Amino acid sequence: MNQNRIQQFLSELPRMREDLPFSPDVLKQLFVQTGSGSMASLEDVGETLSMDQGLTTRILSLANSAYYGLQAEVRSVPRAAAVLGMAEIRNIVLALGVNGLSSKYDIPGDFNLSDYWTHQFLVAMVAKELSHMVDVGNPDNLFTVGLLHDIGKLITALRRPEDWQAMHDMAEDNEISDSEAEEEYWGLDHAVVGALVLKSWDLPADLVEPVNWHHSPALSPEHSAESNIVCLADYVIHAVADPDGPYMGKVEELCLDVQVDMDDLMEVAEELFESDDIEQFVKVLS
Repeated sequence: MNQNRIQQFLSELPRMREDLPFSPDVLKQLFVQTGSGSMASLEDVGETLSMDQGLTTRILSLANSAYYGLQAEVRSVPRAAAVLGMAEIRNIVLALGVNGLSSKYDIPGDFNLSDYWTHQFLVAMVAKELSHMVDVGNPDNLFTVGLLHDIGKLITALRRPEDWQAMHDMAEDNEISDSEAEEEYWGLDHAVVGALVLKSWDLPADLVEPVNWHHSPALSPEHSAESNIVCLADYVIHAVADPDGPYMGKVEELCLDVQVDMDDLMEVAEELFESDDIEQFVKVLS
């Protein structure tokens, strides 16, 4: 693979902040207001998001979807934040931002956007549950990391569709993971791609770094424990979806590292697979 081509691709990534379907300043301000130690009120968050009326409408549509199972309709962003929590509003905005990228570029026919989002949400939910099970990291943050962990795959498919297709075919033909195919194809995986984009969006390090290292958590300088959680959640969901694939052995190994009962974890993942709540959210998101 031509190194100049790779470097050109990487150099383009920070500019993708301009491809967000809302102002990058909105996202930056939202993270300041929803971060730990923030004194921002629900009304402050609502005011920030109301800077983009289209965004407010989409937030309320998703907040009222079957995924959350609210007993009564919420009609304002501050009310949605009060009912769902600041972290959940943040996740909705991020999902809308990432999904908005796909409307700006053609996507390869083999890239199923619905399957992509289903996997993201399943990994997010398992990561949050794992955080509680082993008392590692912040559960809400790890849900967000899970929601974003494969954004690099989507970015590659959107900006370099031919390269994405070649790596996708390599993974299937050789029965290896996507990240292994990416490393073989051009010497880096989608985690690096995703982290570069998220960093350009001014997301905090405790979200960016676990995305960056979720395929090599032992190498993470400061967030190896959180990266381990997301890595395991990712492998568990892959293993449930494809029991005969290359993931089950990795799950067993990581469960020992994280010190969690593998049977308990697999049971959690399988129950999530049987639920149709995520499917309803993805339909509204699209």
